[in-house]
Amino acid sequence: MYKSIIRPILFKFQPETIHNLTFAFFKLAKFIPGASLLLKKNFQINNDKLKHKVFGIEFPNPIGLAAGLDKDAEAFDMLGYMGFGFVEIGTLTPKPQAGNPKPRIFRLPKDKALINRMGFNNKGVDRAIKNLKKRKSRIIIGGNIGKNKITPNENAISDYEKAFNSLFPYVDYFVVNVSSPNTPNLRDLQEKEPLTKLLKHLQSLNNQKDTSKPILLKIAPDLAFEQIDDIIEIIKETKIAGLIATNTTIERKGLSYPKEYIDKIGAGGLSGAPLKNRSTEILRYIVKKSENAFPVISVGGIMSVEDALEKLEAGAALVQIYTGFIYEGPGLIKKINQAILKNF
Repeated sequence: MYKSIIRPILFKFQPETIHNLTFAFFKLAKFIPGASLLLKKNFQINNDKLKHKVFGIEFPNPIGLAAGLDKDAEAFDMLGYMGFGFVEIGTLTPKPQAGNPKPRIFRLPKDKALINRMGFNNKGVDRAIKNLKKRKSRIIIGGNIGKNKITPNENAISDYEKAFNSLFPYVDYFVVNVSSPNTPNLRDLQEKEPLTKLLKHLQSLNNQKDTSKPILLKIAPDLAFEQIDDIIEIIKETKIAGLIATNTTIERKGLSYPKEYIDKIGAGGLSGAPLKNRSTEILRYIVKKSENAFPVISVGGIMSVEDALEKLEAGAALVQIYTGFIYEGPGLIKKINQAILKNF
């Protein structure tokens, strides 16, 4: 029904328009009697065999929503009712920011892909906290944090610290985002020296809490393997909990559209099916090179049951979807969980 009826209607509108309308519906649906029960009945699978304990947290199933969709923590309960085992909010910055000029998200239906240059548009940490305080379900929530665009890289640690300390009581784990291609110079923070300094600082803050929480690093798919080697060593040195691999890519190889069309869209991160192979390649490399020393959440190009199973078989502790959710709908989550029960 989603692919044959709902998606064709949704895809007639601009992506960001549909996003805003969908989230308005999610917020309204919370007050409709029986809406949550209907979603649970149709999409949730509760089975102890699906439970995954990773970095000290027991996930009801290993399928999560990647950051970028529920930026301001507005719909995590409803998304949980749709079957997700966890929802990652953000990327959140200390101060609200508008992000890049519109239009800033583009569909490539022939390739089952998206290009976005949102630019960390969000209403700020304080607004997200206000929403998180209204949590009705037990959905596990990750807090994806970044720096404000106007904050220079030399002061980035201050932004990450503010977001970390503010969100700490309200999320179950953290993700340090230094890999988005849509904030100028942000990816420079993936270099060895600034990254080590940032992660050491956050882990020091973490260790000062009464009970620490897992901190993960999200990396880009455009890194060279030598850079990934450095990151593996940094993870071990700083003792953060693990990695998320990968963010969107700035590559445009193998697309079905003319180069002129893609060039007209312009800058942004590519997600969806074209990212699958590179994301899986990096996952396998990290698991082998690190000797499975820490958990890796795999994200990038999961558009089908087979894609998700491939990531899990390659060593992913958990997986996340984003573009697959947009193209395939919530039924994809249920199908993946059913396949996990059958195959694992």
